[in-house]
Amino acid sequence: MRSRSAGFVVALVLLVVVALLSIAVGARSIPLSIVVHLLFERDGSDSAFVVWDLRIPRTLIGIAVGAALGVAGAVMQALTRNPLADPGLLGVNAGASVAAALSVSVLGLTDLRAFVWFAFAGAAIAGTVLYVIAGRGGASPVRLALAGTAVSAALTGVTQGLTLLDQETLDQMRFWTVGSLQRATGATMVQVVPFLAAGLILALLLARPLNALALGDDAGKSLGAHLTRTRLLALVAVTLLAGAATAAVGPLVFVGLAVPHMVRALTGPDQRWVLPYCAVLAPTLLLAADVLGRVVAPEEIDVGVVTAFLGAPVFIWLVRQSKAARA
Repeated sequence: MRSRSAGFVVALVLLVVVALLSIAVGARSIPLSIVVHLLFERDGSDSAFVVWDLRIPRTLIGIAVGAALGVAGAVMQALTRNPLADPGLLGVNAGASVAAALSVSVLGLTDLRAFVWFAFAGAAIAGTVLYVIAGRGGASPVRLALAGTAVSAALTGVTQGLTLLDQETLDQMRFWTVGSLQRATGATMVQVVPFLAAGLILALLLARPLNALALGDDAGKSLGAHLTRTRLLALVAVTLLAGAATAAVGPLVFVGLAVPHMVRALTGPDQRWVLPYCAVLAPTLLLAADVLGRVVAPEEIDVGVVTAFLGAPVFIWLVRQSKAARA
């Protein structure tokens, strides 16, 4: 308990440090001492404008989205008992993408603040469809995974068709679908935070039932867990978290997959510790990737590209580890 508590404090400190770097580093870097000063005294300077109007909203949405994706990934892996699961497995990301594409193609929306609601609605509908398909027979982990793969593939095909048939939709969607924090604003934060907060609270409340569920259906029942209710509420939590995160910044890969594995190496499998750790370390990773994307090339690289580049080796390693464990 002491080591876990101390580790959590260290993780919080690390998040604060990376958040300060996120505010300081960019096309116009600002010394950390000036950043700290401006956080307490907004003096009307150009640096204050950069810090308060550009960097702080971007950093805050990065923290919120990172926490959402990390917790959603941990819940998904516990729900499906699949160590390679992430929020995309449920088709939530694909649902958000197809709804956003439809809002641009059919309604002609061009502002992120306008189609973010459609993206979230699409994620919620995809999650509902998934549970209807997989729910018969108790929504077992295998049925959830298979139904999620099918729903995701179908919706991805629709999104690709819309973007290929309509040049304007392609122009609008190609930046969002990469996954980026560049266009995050305070308005975006206001739109998605209620859903993210509701999803985080629900996921944390499910920590104990998810522990029972991880032991298997029979053991979970013997421990008093209501399997159907737990799976339904977990699906709602993942839909809220991944749907709102995807609506805000686009689909980001590997954050929800890799971070829960790193956390379990530190805390063990107890979801009462895994979920809070993921809520802190996932945004740390996301912000670090965002900062890296600003400094590794003359032109800024979107965070979705950086997380994909860093996450691919991690995914390969996880696959090899799972094969070794089965052998």
